[in-house]
Amino acid sequence: MSFQTYLDNIQAKTRKTPDDFRRMADKKGFTEKGKIRDGVKTGEIVNWLKADFDLGHGHAMAIVCLFQGKKTEST
Repeated sequence: MSFQTYLDNIQAKTRKTPDDFRRMADKKGFTEKGKIRDGVKTGEIVNWLKADFDLGHGHAMAIVCLFQGKKTEST
């Protein structure tokens, strides 16, 4: 499955775009301007995504990759 397909599936399930996740992570203090803040552990973000959005581990990791700078087709 491609990275973009993961993001498409996440959006279909949650109705949230990659930019929505970036904004929410900024508000929660996990990221700053869409990038993971120093000291924030990947597991913290994964646990948030699993708990709040019922994402599986692979889909949560796709969002983490997004925060780490992996590009989507549209960004």
